[in-house]
Order: sequence, then C-alpha cells, then structure tokens
Amino acid sequence: MQKYSVNQQLIETVLAWVNGGEIAIPEIQRPFVWDSSKIRDLMDSLYQGYPVGYLITWKNPKVRLKDGSFSEGKKILIDGQQRITALSAAILGQYVINSEYERVKIKIAFNPVEEKFEVQNSAILKDKTWLPDISQVINGSILKIVREYLTLNPDIDENKIEHTISGLINIPKKQIGLIELSSELDIETVTEIFIRVNKEGVKLSQADFAMSKIASNTEYNGNEMRKAIDYFCHLAVAPEFYKNIIDNDNYFAKTDFFNSMKWLKDEKDDLYDPDYTDLIRVAFTSQFNRGRLSDLVSLLSGRNFETRRFEAEIAEKSFATLRKGVFNFISETNFKRFLMIIKSAGFISPKLIRSQNALNFAYIVYLKLKELRYPDTEIEHNVCRWFVYAILTGRYSGSPESYFDYDIKQISERPFSEIMREREEAELSDAYWNASLVQSLDTSVASSPYFLIFLASQVKDNNKGFLSKDILVRDLIEQRGDIHHLFPKDYLKKQELDRWKYNQIANYVYMQSEINIKVGNKPPEEYFKLIFNQIQSSNTLLSGISSGTELFDNLKQNCVPPEIIDMKIDEYQHFLSLRRKLMAEKIRHYYYSL
Repeated sequence: MQKYSVNQQLIETVLAWVNGGEIAIPEIQRPFVWDSSKIRDLMDSLYQGYPVGYLITWKNPKVRLKDGSFSEGKKILIDGQQRITALSAAILGQYVINSEYERVKIKIAFNPVEEKFEVQNSAILKDKTWLPDISQVINGSILKIVREYLTLNPDIDENKIEHTISGLINIPKKQIGLIELSSELDIETVTEIFIRVNKEGVKLSQADFAMSKIASNTEYNGNEMRKAIDYFCHLAVAPEFYKNIIDNDNYFAKTDFFNSMKWLKDEKDDLYDPDYTDLIRVAFTSQFNRGRLSDLVSLLSGRNFETRRFEAEIAEKSFATLRKGVFNFISETNFKRFLMIIKSAGFISPKLIRSQNALNFAYIVYLKLKELRYPDTEIEHNVCRWFVYAILTGRYSGSPESYFDYDIKQISERPFSEIMREREEAELSDAYWNASLVQSLDTSVASSPYFLIFLASQVKDNNKGFLSKDILVRDLIEQRGDIHHLFPKDYLKKQELDRWKYNQIANYVYMQSEINIKVGNKPPEEYFKLIFNQIQSSNTLLSGISSGTELFDNLKQNCVPPEIIDMKIDEYQHFLSLRRKLMAEKIRHYYYSL
C-alpha cells in the first residue's frame, strides 16, 4: 500500500484550508516558539524561490460506524505547525501568542531596492526605503503601493520597484510541498512516521499530535475541548486574557468548560502553571489509567487494541472520558485543593519546584485517590509523600511516560499504602539516607532537587533564616530573599578555592541581606565572635539574636554544625561533610513526617 502522496500546493490554498478548518492545527492560544528572525528567513526563502520543506498531514482514519459504513475526517497536521503559523503572521498579519502569552503581531519589513527582508524595528519605521509591514503590501493594491513608494522615493527606478514589489505580492502564489499520509494507515504506522519526522527541531510533540486529533473532531465536540485546554493554560499564566475570551469568543464563553474555569480570572498563584502537555497528560492518565500519549491518539481515533480496527463507539467513549478528565483538572475545587496540599509540604514557591512531571503525577495521584474515595487525610498524606519521593528518586526525570504508565496501573489495582511501602523499602533504605543522599548533596547546583527539598523542609518546620531572630525561611523565599554563603564567597575565593568548591549547596543558607552585608567576607570564627560579643553586651547590631540558646537553636534549624563557630579555612571540607549529614537527616525526618 502506498503510505503517502506528495503534492505541491499554493501557500494561499494551504492557508485557506487552515482558516477553513480543513487542516486541524492545535495553535489557538499556543505560544509561538520561532523567533522573528526565522519568519524573516522563511519569507526571504520564498521570495528567492528556495525550498522551505514539506508539511505533513494525515487524514483521520476511516472509522467504522454502527451501520457498517466508514466516516472520513479532517486532515491532522503531523509536521509544519510553526511554518504555517509563521506564514499566517507574516502574510495575513494575524496575531501570535509569544512565550509570555502576550498577543502580538510579528511584522516583517521589505526593502524593494535591496530586495531584503528584516524584522520591523524603529529604524526601519523611519527609513522611507522600507515597506514596514509586508502583510499590508501582500493584501493591498500594487498600483497604489508602487505609486506611494515612488512618491516617497522619487529617485528610485520605477521598473525595478514595480518588479520587486510584484515578487513580494506573489509570495502566496508560491508552492509548498504537502505530504499527505494515507487514511488507510494504522495508528502504529502513523505514530512511527510522527516519531521519525520529529527527532530534531521545534516540531510537534505527542501532545500536539493528540491536540490535533482533538481539534479535528467536531462530532464529539473535540474542537470545544481543544479550546478549553488552551484557554485554561493561557488564563493560568495571564488571567487578564479572560476579557479577551468574553469579547472575542462568545460561543465558548457560554460553555460549561468556560464556566468551570472562570475562577482563573482572579487567580494570581503561579505555583502550578500547566501547559497544554501537562493538562492533557494529567487528564488522560487519571481517567484512562494509561501513561503513553500515543495511546490517547489511538483511542480518540477509535482504535480497538484487540481487533486492531477503528470503531466509532470507542472514539465516542474516549472523547467523553477525556472530557471528564479535563473537567476534573480545571475544577477550582480540585486545583486549589491540590495546590494547598503541595504548599502544606513546604513547596510554597515555583522556584522550589524543578520537576513538572513530578508535580503532574502528584495531581494524578490526587485525582485518582479522590475518584477511589480515599479519605481526605489519606489523600493529603499520600500526595505529599509521593511528590517528595518522586523528586528524591528522580522518578520522572527519564522516560516519564513509561513510569506514568506503570505507576497509574499500579495505583488503579492495589492499595496505595502497599505501593508506597514497597517503593520506600526498595529505594529509600537506610543506605539511601545515610550515604546516597549525603553524596547527592555534594554539588554546587543551587537548583538541585535535594537542596530545594531541604528548603521545603525548613518552610514546613517554620524555621528561621540563618542568624534571624524572627524572619522565617518562608518569608525570605516568598519575598525573594537571597541565598548566602556560610563561609563567605569572597573569603573562599581569596583562599584560591575554585567555584565548584565555594558554591557547594552545603555552604548555602537563606539569610537576610542586611545580616549578610554585616557579615561581609569575614570567616566564621570572626563573625561568630561578633555575635557572642553582642550577646554579652546586649548590642544587636549584627543580628537580633540575644542569647546563646537562641543562637544554637538557629544553627540547629539551619542544619549548621555548631563546630563552625571556631572553624578556619583548613576545616572547610570537614564543615561541608558535617552539614551534608545534618541536611540529609533533616530531609529524612521531614519525609517521614509528611
């Protein structure tokens, strides 16, 4: 069987198909990842007549209906989303959503004298030899544009200008390659093609593949669900976008989906700002008890895994199940309750979380245990414990889909406490806490997951900042306080220690900036002498700590070995070793307290 056909299509035809919905692209409020210079280069290549690659589409498979007949669907974009978005922005002047979720126009300018493209800037706007926005030229009148240009630039050769502007206007008439995969292909073959063409570059992910499948379905309101996913992720980052939906998408504003996400318009918390991949993964895994998004594409296509045929009943049921998963995800009650649980474990700021997949699966655990009717207290305990366990073990840092798939099937079939106990016995033994974790703390990476868990443990225990009388570590994190060095960095640099050594996380504490300034580059033995002197004289100029009891309690809260008081530079490595053990012990106590 011929797996595909190759054709050339006019760019204007392809854009018309996209605008008409014949090609489904999950781009509605998705951040555009190309930078403006790539759009400029794309337009230059088209103008010069150079090839710009192929778009790859797959027509929805034939799904067997109840009466025995087959249905035909829209084309799903497998590869080329960024090029189509770029063409729509440059040629049609359409808005795109940038990485900050701002709705912007990317304007490409053209110099018909030099036949050169450039991203519009303030200098170009002042230069009469440039046409500042090619979309206005392409969609305008060539006679009017040439006449106005020559009026501004009377010394330019009229024939040349007419020729070059004509070339610009004819860009939509240029052809682009279109590879159309056969609708007869099974989902495994299409997935294999998808994987092979998406090995490099900024291309579609499995989530994009799923979103295209969702968007292409109008029979089961997939297009509405696609909007719900995109809009929720957009509003989570930019609540002000709420008004844009009300003003510009009146139909969606009346849906149950929109009613369920209205609460985001007043939401300022940024602890968990999911993107569409996160939302789809959580909704799918929690409802289907599967972890591989390629299975979602198969199920939405109506794939019967046993007979290897496509059936309308399976597609209909799969869309309904995913719809339920999306509603569960965006529910204000579920979302806020989950965040409250995560914060209760000390993770009060997004800068304490470096594993989005661990956070995603923690939400899956919450939704699944709630569905299984676990008591609220057990849900809280299990979500916190699993989240921290996943970070400590790096469970979802590699091959996350495989682990998602395995873990959700285990949770669906066995008591959660039994699963948790097995994991802890296998991966969190005494050897882990006493040796492996201590060794993992031997790093200079401030974003180390182990250091972040240590900080979360300090938050949970309401520990005070280093040498602070009243200010908590929580306060310093929330107010964007700074991490400082117990053995001051400048002091260690002067001792000719390299960066890897003086920036060890075992040398880090959260400390008030004003205290850190007073400590300066003094070695510990010197600044602790000042502290003891102020305690004896009741002079709290360096720190508010006013007694030895307060001082040693502060050291304990920050896992700082009391030996530091008299330490010199030759004892620095010994200090690091002592503190790593104290930090590991605190993390252990914290973990089992969850």
